[in-house]
Amino acid sequence: MRAVWRAARAAVRRRRLQTLVIALVTLTSTAAMVVALGLVDAASAPFDKAFGKQRGPHVVAAFDPARVSDAQLAKAAQGPGVAAAGPFAQATVELASGPANNYGLGNEITVVGRADPNGPVDRLDLWAGRWATRPGEIVLNRDANWLPDDLGKQLRVPSGPALTIVGFAFDLSRTADAWVAPAQIGALHPTATQMLFRFPDASSEDRLRTQLGTVTDGLPADALTASRSYLTLKDQVSSSARAYTPYLMAFGILGIAVAVLIIANVVSGAVISGFRHIGVLKAIGFTPGQVVAVYLTMISVPAVLGCALGTALGNLLARPFFEFVFMGPDAGVLHGSVSVSAWVNAVTLLGMPGVCVLAALAPAVRAHRMSAARAISAGSAPRAGRALAIQRRLAGSRLPRSVSLGVGLPFARPGRSALTLAAVVLGVTTVTFATGLATTMNRFGNAGRDAYQVTVYASSFRDGKEVQPEHGDRELQSLLGELPGADEVTARGDVDARMAGSVHRVMLEGRRGDRPRLDSVLTEGRWVRSSGEIVAGSAFLRQNGLRVGDHLRLEKGDRGERVLVVGEFMESDARLVVTDWSTFTLLAPRDKPIAYHVKLREGADPAAYARAARAADAGITPTPQGANTVTQTIIGSATALTLMLAVVASLGVFNTVVLNTRDRRRDLGMLKSIGMTPRQVTVMTVTSMAVLGALGSLLGVPLGMAGHQLVVPRMADAVDITLPSYMTDVWQVPSLTGLALAGLAIAVLGAFVPARRAGRLTIAEVLRNE
Repeated sequence: MRAVWRAARAAVRRRRLQTLVIALVTLTSTAAMVVALGLVDAASAPFDKAFGKQRGPHVVAAFDPARVSDAQLAKAAQGPGVAAAGPFAQATVELASGPANNYGLGNEITVVGRADPNGPVDRLDLWAGRWATRPGEIVLNRDANWLPDDLGKQLRVPSGPALTIVGFAFDLSRTADAWVAPAQIGALHPTATQMLFRFPDASSEDRLRTQLGTVTDGLPADALTASRSYLTLKDQVSSSARAYTPYLMAFGILGIAVAVLIIANVVSGAVISGFRHIGVLKAIGFTPGQVVAVYLTMISVPAVLGCALGTALGNLLARPFFEFVFMGPDAGVLHGSVSVSAWVNAVTLLGMPGVCVLAALAPAVRAHRMSAARAISAGSAPRAGRALAIQRRLAGSRLPRSVSLGVGLPFARPGRSALTLAAVVLGVTTVTFATGLATTMNRFGNAGRDAYQVTVYASSFRDGKEVQPEHGDRELQSLLGELPGADEVTARGDVDARMAGSVHRVMLEGRRGDRPRLDSVLTEGRWVRSSGEIVAGSAFLRQNGLRVGDHLRLEKGDRGERVLVVGEFMESDARLVVTDWSTFTLLAPRDKPIAYHVKLREGADPAAYARAARAADAGITPTPQGANTVTQTIIGSATALTLMLAVVASLGVFNTVVLNTRDRRRDLGMLKSIGMTPRQVTVMTVTSMAVLGALGSLLGVPLGMAGHQLVVPRMADAVDITLPSYMTDVWQVPSLTGLALAGLAIAVLGAFVPARRAGRLTIAEVLRNE
């Protein structure tokens, strides 16, 4: 083995370019593999990871303290395999609107008396301040995206004591809005007892219901007043992550395929290009087994080094990338739970060197069977029968000689060319898919944004108190329309209602003014034209089993109205329906608009308009329209992934050109000796890869289009929305023409540097023996 190691080490030192290429390609491919596998893993279950980390309860149950004692509940929770926390006294506390909104709470909150944030179930993340241990203290349920600037402030309860905020804790399971010490909860008049359960089998609602029934079987009748499964919460929390999952999975699969193809191409090509060296080793006495060991060692050294560095680089790239991808509504929920798993690092550290060894083994075994003379001959004069025949046929064409010669070169090594072509096809597929996805998301993010640029809320907060506008409703709408830069003003009112025969809540939105229509988000039917008509969101129709043309009855208090669904619009909120102002006032005659949407004249500054509106009435809150973060996230992450995979594919082309140049050194010398210029050599070499690039575009563009049509509807279905047709019909002739050049760009960029290097070789250098 000493001779094997010395020979392999010498080959590594002598073939510096090949060693560098193998190390570089394995590094980038492994980094891409880490990110790709990490995406597949992270997109599959971000909620489950965060939930498991906090030991979240599978069921949150509320019991009537008048019917069951704490001792009975504690005894019932001691069943086999059951973990429980509690009993905790639970109170529903009504807050004044000003302080509640100021602290990010609703007007009615759930407060639980709990001695500490830890326990066998539901381990809270106390990320700021400390736990409430004495009367007069409270801890709010907030995620780490909130700044702890409210510590030390007081939360006033109209029917109870003032409570000082001493800490912030995050509870993924949302078992409470706030916590106090057990000694404090009595003053808040608790009406329920909370128990938190973890069961052995949490795979379905039916099994959780059965296990909860077993626990409560011995308790008094009607002791259980309410229960909530974690599966319902999982569906709510993971909605935005589910939207990301289809396209992340697509990029992950593409990344894995590109990485494996490039590694196989690079390593097998390195062994094939060394056939002459293999023959020399056999001639000086190396056994066939030793020859195979030399080449496997020679390949393994840079490959293992590249895999190790690539794994480290992939982890560095993945961390900020995941934070970027999983920002948005659930960022706090998923914070710290989305990262590269240990199994991903193990697979890449062990699997990628394994891919390298397997890729090298097949040609090495082939060389194992060759005699020394045949190996030297194969290495000195590689077979090029197909390439020569094609080049002869093209010689009679009007193509420049360097181009006709280049077109035939890929056929000299059909296996190597096939692997390179596959990598280019996947690269073009990625570019096409990402282009379509970016176009769809750009249209999605801009839908309805042309209707207004500033939203003016009809209230403001100063010193923790709510301030009402100085002007009345109609007067304020008129004032906003007269300010400099204003073009149209639309009033919007919201009211909670209910649908007859259903337990689902309805958020009824009424519009009045210049632009009550939002045709850019309409997916079916038409907009409201008269009283008694509504346009419903996609999620509302799906979850209630309704469609355009159906009637339903909306109720608010003792008022009711039968309405007709005349249209469907793109909306993921399963409660939202929109109607005209006359229908709105039939159900809520005393309600006023809560906001005014202002469309500005072209060129007007939204920030300047907001300042003017604030100066006109101190009781309003003008807010310029912000960027759509979900759209920016998807477009940005897709662009980063596309660039990464395109670079890896270009490296595969780069390696193929290097190997082809090495294989055909004598041919290049002969061509140069009969007058071929360096520029013609460069053109010939680049043309050989441009052929593969053109074929890659021809195959990759339809695959990318098919991927877009497969993935985008699944992204929409994940959040229960329907996209208008103009958001999915993104393929026009100009964009397809540009995409057709993607394969050529990948091939030419990868081939240009080694082609220039081949063109600059002197005749003496290329004709000398190795």
